[in-house]
Amino acid sequence: MEGGIDRDSLILPITRQAELLGVARRSVYYQPVPISLKEVAIKNQIDQIYTDYPFYGIRKMTVAVATERNEPINHKRIASYMNEMGLQAVFPRPNLSRNGQAHLVFPYLLRGLEITHPNHVWGTDITYIRMKQGFVYLTAIIDWFSRYIVSWKVSITLETGFCLEAGAEALQVAVPDIMNSDQGVQFTSKEYLDLYLGAGVQVSMDGRGRCMDNIFTERFWRSLKYEEVYLKSYESVREAVEQIGKYIVFYNTKRPHQSLDYATPADIYFN
Repeated sequence: MEGGIDRDSLILPITRQAELLGVARRSVYYQPVPISLKEVAIKNQIDQIYTDYPFYGIRKMTVAVATERNEPINHKRIASYMNEMGLQAVFPRPNLSRNGQAHLVFPYLLRGLEITHPNHVWGTDITYIRMKQGFVYLTAIIDWFSRYIVSWKVSITLETGFCLEAGAEALQVAVPDIMNSDQGVQFTSKEYLDLYLGAGVQVSMDGRGRCMDNIFTERFWRSLKYEEVYLKSYESVREAVEQIGKYIVFYNTKRPHQSLDYATPADIYFN
């Protein structure tokens, strides 16, 4: 059993187990490659440094990790790990994009735009979530006007499926005017684009390396990590999903936001 999924169960199919756990169904068919405790530790360090300093590229990240560990580390290893984690520096650098394939690019539609009501603009992204002996990925869809988390999904891989599942769930709640993302492979896939374009949504994409174009999502990642993830040591995917889910309910309905005059996202989104 891996993170709560029993691959040999004769009672519940894997897809039903994934549904009950809240994990993206497609990701549970992936057979994870064992990784060392040292690799997990380094990736966790990268995650925390990147959360504080998203403008760090490969060289600065290498120095920061080596300094914290008090041991030399090859920048090629850091580059490989950041790529696996879906991280890139804020500023564009050659050959470091998460999507090296030719793909359809949509313009960034939000520069100078006054966001005036719920479901005017949604934003989405993916972040790395550390566990005691591994990691998972989280995607979330956030209403920019209210900061409300419309939907979210956890996956053990960076494949597109969990972004599609989160998107389909969100579109059952409402249909935004604009959906903003970065140019990652998950968000430039035909399936992803068809999901939103087919619903009549305008697609907006950040410039390469410009995570601040999706600033509200970045702020949510920081809050989630410092108020929840970094305070815990999740033993399993099941526990990670349960605890992240509880935090998101708290964030949406209980946590006052200074930028919202101390209202909650749900107060603004539903009123």
